[in-house]
Amino acid sequence: MFVLVEMTDTVRIPPWQFERKLNESIAEELNKKLANKVVYNVGLCICLYDITKLEDSYIFPGDGASHTKVHFRYVVFHPFLDEILIGQIKSCSQDGVHVSIGFFDDIVIPPESLQQPAKFDEAEQVWVWEYETEEGAHDLYMDIGEEIRFRIVDETFVDTSPTGPSSAEASTSNATEEVQKKEAPYTLVGSISEPGLGLLSWWTNS
Repeated sequence: MFVLVEMTDTVRIPPWQFERKLNESIAEELNKKLANKVVYNVGLCICLYDITKLEDSYIFPGDGASHTKVHFRYVVFHPFLDEILIGQIKSCSQDGVHVSIGFFDDIVIPPESLQQPAKFDEAEQVWVWEYETEEGAHDLYMDIGEEIRFRIVDETFVDTSPTGPSSAEASTSNATEEVQKKEAPYTLVGSISEPGLGLLSWWTNS
């Protein structure tokens, strides 16, 4: 679930921090810059693990701050494919079941990856597994807040870097729609379409 990623960056330390130890100032600046941010094709950055190398610091003309090239390792949330995680159902929609693991919410289990046969209950706004038994079908509801065990089957990174105006003809209403439809920078796709996966209560209660 968590991996150590080796990174390199040039860190700017303002003059009023020169009285502090360089390592402390650099660690604080790196966490300000990276913590809780998604790095494209890397994952969600959690916290600095350690600094492996500091190169020479430079002060450039017109800027009283020091600039130091830093080699460091960062703790990153990036589950591997086929890893099994446990989260809570945040919401349900026609697009599938949306899951949260507390610090990360952009997890979706699409309809085709649910236990089958499954249907979406419009009235309750939840997905239902129509579990077949010898006595007939039983509706097992995937209620919001329930704990769910799922397998990671895919991941999607979206480059959310700022871009210029799309076109001169773009209206204000279109711009508003684009903001509302802005994609998450990092999305995980899960699956519960195998025995043992799904709501924990399905498998723990006999």
